[in-house]
Parts: sequence; structure tokens; C-alpha cells
Amino acid sequence: MSEWVQWDDEQGYDVEEEYERGYDVEEEYERGYKRETRFCQHCGAKIHTEAEICPHCGARVRRSRSASQKNPGLAAAFSFLFVGLGQIYNGQIGKGIVFFLIGIILTISVVIIIGFILYPVFWIYNIYDAHNTAKKINAGEIIV
Repeated sequence: MSEWVQWDDEQGYDVEEEYERGYDVEEEYERGYKRETRFCQHCGAKIHTEAEICPHCGARVRRSRSASQKNPGLAAAFSFLFVGLGQIYNGQIGKGIVFFLIGIILTISVVIIIGFILYPVFWIYNIYDAHNTAKKINAGEIIV
């Protein structure tokens, strides 16, 4: 893909050909071209703005907006009903399974009294984590 694309289709320039001929970059921009590159947030390499996977490191750099949107309220509700389910909804399958296993261990520990204290604390943290993770996913701070 070309680093520069034509700003105005009516001019009829073959942007890639002109760029390869050695035209000055600033001159190209002034003539109506805009830069179509950005940097990979994983390796820092220069990539095309439309790239979904970085060709240098292979990491996913872009998802469709609808696929990455998570409802924080729904994530919290899932975690309220079942420990770890909100994390699984957020796409953090491993974390959800670990939370589920910790929940089982704490439920069993109710027999030795300590579970009466630890399980509710963990349950509340589970809801808080699911809600905040969904917000961070929507803000683009976390890529799942």
C-alpha cells in the first residue's frame, strides 16, 4: 500500500508513481495529498491507517468499532450473577476462568469460616473489575 493517497480524485495524479519518482514529501502534501500512516502501538513500526494487523510484529492493531464495544453495566450484571462471567463477556476468558476457580475455592472455604469474609470481598471486586475493564476496552486502553 502506498504511504500517500490522493486527496482530490479529480486531479488525476497517480500518487504512487509520483512518490516513487522522488517528489518532495512536503511538496506532495501541499499539492493535495494526506498522510495515511500511523504507528503500531505494540512495536512502533509505521503502518497504514487501515491496517488491522501490523505486518512487522503480527499484532492486531485495529478492530471494528462495534466488535470492541462492551457494555460496562452488562459486564457488572454478569459478574453479579456469576463470578467470572463479566470477565468472559469482556473477552478475558482466562481471567474469567481464574475468577470462577477462586470463587469455588472461597465458597468451599465457607466451611472454615474464612470464606464468609473473603467471598463477598472477592465477589464485589469481581463486579468492579468487570465494569472497569469494559470501560477501558471502550476507551481503547485494553485490546482483547
